[in-house]
Amino acid sequence: MSEHQAAGDETTLHYTLHVNGSDRDVAEAWLGESLLYVLRERLGLPGTKNACDQGECGSCTVLADGLPVCSCMMLAAAAVGRDIVTVEGLGDDGALTDVQQAFVDHGAVQCGFCTPGLIVAADHLLACNPAPTDLEIREAISGNLCRCTGYGRVLAAIAGVAQARSSAG
Repeated sequence: MSEHQAAGDETTLHYTLHVNGSDRDVAEAWLGESLLYVLRERLGLPGTKNACDQGECGSCTVLADGLPVCSCMMLAAAAVGRDIVTVEGLGDDGALTDVQQAFVDHGAVQCGFCTPGLIVAADHLLACNPAPTDLEIREAISGNLCRCTGYGRVLAAIAGVAQARSSAG
């Protein structure tokens, strides 16, 4: 990271984040910017949603070094050197992943505001535990709030992916 003075004598930073497999430059950033803000506003990745700004709802969930984190609670400058994956980075070349497709097929998207965080959490769960129980699925998404679905469709989508993967493998 290099530091310099901007107009108005405010300290700004220039650093590089590794996001979705690519190095992305972040220029003239304020030291206190959240990873969520930088992803959405500076890097043009709007999939990660801002709902509570307090780490309570899970809408801003991304993977940092393979672990789910609330990007609203992580300083972007603290993410330097970490591998960040957003919902946009889960699929290849814009194609939907099986988890994303299952959310569509099961009607688990509703308004869509919580969907990216839920998909990132579900993807992480299934990468770590390919055959989760209903209780394990519920625990994995317990940090993600949804006001539309009542979770039944979300649970069905995740369980459906687990079943399809086990049948295919």
